[in-house]
Amino acid sequence: MKKLDNLQNSPFKVLFVTCPNIIEAENIARILINNRLAACVNIINNLKSIFTWKGNVEIQEEALLIIKTTEEKLEELEETIKKYHSYTVPEIIVIDIKAGNLDYLKWMVEVTT
Repeated sequence: MKKLDNLQNSPFKVLFVTCPNIIEAENIARILINNRLAACVNIINNLKSIFTWKGNVEIQEEALLIIKTTEEKLEELEETIKKYHSYTVPEIIVIDIKAGNLDYLKWMVEVTT
């Protein structure tokens, strides 16, 4: 695996987004892919989340989206997720990709442009 050289802010990103169910997760994933906002979206179903919301501890079954994209697409991707997501405050966490298969990273650029 090759580390991306001289990148303080990687142009390649992974996002974590939780959804209340698999139907909403698949809907958002398809919209992101069809609009070339993401190269790939993985969905992990039957995830259990424990969090505090409005002063109460909540336990919720959710589906997790793992979204691979580029820096260039982040703003529009976030807007799209918020538009189609049913949560008032959807989780949208972004992580830089600092190393990876260069062929895969090139493919990410190809399918999102």
